[in-house]
Amino acid sequence: MQYRNLGQSGLIVSRICLGCMSFGRPGAGRHEWTIDEPESRTIIRQALEAGINFFDTANEYSAGTSEEFVGRALADFAHRDEIVLATKAFAPWRQAPNTGGLSRKALFQAIDDSLRRLGTDYVDLYQIHRWDYSVPVEEVMEALHDIVKTGKARYIGASSMFAWQFAKAQYTAERNGWTRFISMQPQGNLVYREEEREMIPLCLDQNVAVLPWSPLARGMLTRDWDARTARSETDAFSAYLYRATAENDRQIVEAVAAVAAERGLPRAQVAMAWLLGKAGITAPIIGATKPSHLADAIAALDVALSTEEVARLESPYLPHKVVGLAGPMPLGGTLTLKNPAA
Repeated sequence: MQYRNLGQSGLIVSRICLGCMSFGRPGAGRHEWTIDEPESRTIIRQALEAGINFFDTANEYSAGTSEEFVGRALADFAHRDEIVLATKAFAPWRQAPNTGGLSRKALFQAIDDSLRRLGTDYVDLYQIHRWDYSVPVEEVMEALHDIVKTGKARYIGASSMFAWQFAKAQYTAERNGWTRFISMQPQGNLVYREEEREMIPLCLDQNVAVLPWSPLARGMLTRDWDARTARSETDAFSAYLYRATAENDRQIVEAVAAVAAERGLPRAQVAMAWLLGKAGITAPIIGATKPSHLADAIAALDVALSTEEVARLESPYLPHKVVGLAGPMPLGGTLTLKNPAA
């Protein structure tokens, strides 16, 4: 396994992060394709044995059961001081005022709930899952700073938002002497590269770790265009992300298939190798429902693509509409996720 510092912090993480959205009680949340606890433990143990020390979940995944599964498995299989455990907050846990978003009240409730489900007294990385248009950025950043100072989180990070929003949050924290974000989770894969325009260059300039989510475009880059899986048939967020660009995306999927066939490699390894080779990428967040999914991600660390292969993979790409960000909350309304968090 390869390791890197997480941004400009001293925190050391594996170059593969195991994303835990795939784990959780089936039917408990929005995702019907999650795997149950015994299967989840198998993959978590496989990750640990391969040297992966970085695990990412969120309070909303499978109504909190993802955090429960991950917490129990890591307690049984790992030393807590060796593990980098990350979780996120933003999505509402009930449709009622104050039960979601990034207010001080909501963040303090969310971190306590996550720690209880994870069975630990701190997380290494506490992340805001999306930008909250209804809360002043000063309130968000001070609350996160206080969560760090209470010892409930060691560092803070963020996920998909506009670059100007991320810059504003960092400036607000620096101006007030509060804790700054050390990481950003943007969507990043061969069929969605819009973050290469502003967010990733900003992170490179500021030495912020980049942790791409959906590195295989929710499995699209790993299979024939017309192939169907349980996830592809039921994942509404996937349709939201990619349906409008299907014609262009198909060309990229076919380019991945061609390069993989010539190399004699699984498509997942080619798509992951491309991402791992991009400037600024610290650790892609790989979701896995089968041991082979994780094995391919790990093997991609040893795949070096040629300049010509990279050009073939990238050349079909056309600009895409920006997707995957949370929309503003209507004035006076309750928090709803127009674009559900990844």
